[in-house]
Amino acid sequence: MPSAFLSDDAWRSKKVLVTGGLGFIGSNLARRLVGHGAAVTLVDSLVPEYGGNPFNVADIRDRLQVNIADVRDPHSIRYLVAGQDFLFNLAGQTCHLDSVRDPQTDLEINCRAQLSILEACRERNPAIRIVFTSTRQIYGVPRYLPVDEDHPLAPVDINGINKLAGESYHLFYHRIHGVRASVLRLTNTYGPGMRVKDDRQTFLGVWFMRLLSGLPLRVFGDGMQLRDFNYVDDAVDALMLCAQDPAADGQIFNLGAPDHTNLRDLAALMVHTHGGGSWEIVPFPPERKAIDIGDYYSDSRRIGKVLGWQPRVPLREGIARTLRYFDEHRAHYWTAAT
Repeated sequence: MPSAFLSDDAWRSKKVLVTGGLGFIGSNLARRLVGHGAAVTLVDSLVPEYGGNPFNVADIRDRLQVNIADVRDPHSIRYLVAGQDFLFNLAGQTCHLDSVRDPQTDLEINCRAQLSILEACRERNPAIRIVFTSTRQIYGVPRYLPVDEDHPLAPVDINGINKLAGESYHLFYHRIHGVRASVLRLTNTYGPGMRVKDDRQTFLGVWFMRLLSGLPLRVFGDGMQLRDFNYVDDAVDALMLCAQDPAADGQIFNLGAPDHTNLRDLAALMVHTHGGGSWEIVPFPPERKAIDIGDYYSDSRRIGKVLGWQPRVPLREGIARTLRYFDEHRAHYWTAAT
């Protein structure tokens, strides 16, 4: 199992910087890192639209450092990367619709800021090891399924284009400047701490909020679109394996799940797991239909072969855990009027 490779010895007293650290994946990663004895610094801009939430680390706040800074500020980044052993580069603008409406901001965060971060590492800390999180969206409309890392790249929106550039910068700095970096292409990641008050990060977050608020889940189109899902603990396993194993340097890995489901069945599973609720088919909003990629699920065999990663949390169990978390902590993630 992946956890067998994540020993305290690999992380004890190591200095770790996490950009986007108050967000969903960053905060779950931070909790795991401090549990392994790492000295963790979280960087987050707390821009309201992007998902950072101080409550995500409330239970471990006395065990790490938090720096409120924007990755677009090169002076802050130059200071923060110095002396770090690892950088988990998770900060980004993740909303596909926002990237179309405001392409310049997406460019600044997902592209130019990434180049600035890498330059800071090259100049101040070339021995650092970096893991960069990318997205399945860079593949565009799949030409075959499951999608492996050799699939053609044809992003359908500005976000995908800029994330692909971010990937390319990291791999270039690894190849030319010797800055050790690897790339994880995430699929639909879910779990405690995700943004649920709107659909800026993923439709699934809004589904959790609506279900717990007594509102019907809205399934776009015919609901037969296929997707795969990773519980956040499995994504954290992959991030840490990439960071600690030199075999990951210069590599690109897909994350994904061996099982996939259509959105109708997913909605029914969530309602059943919750013990009540409803779902409905609604027309695709035109702006979403224009960038929808249809069916998608990943081939994640490469990371299994190279690093031994396998997802461990079944979808039903992950949904149950996530529902319990947000049922207990909903006041920290959305208001009744949302």
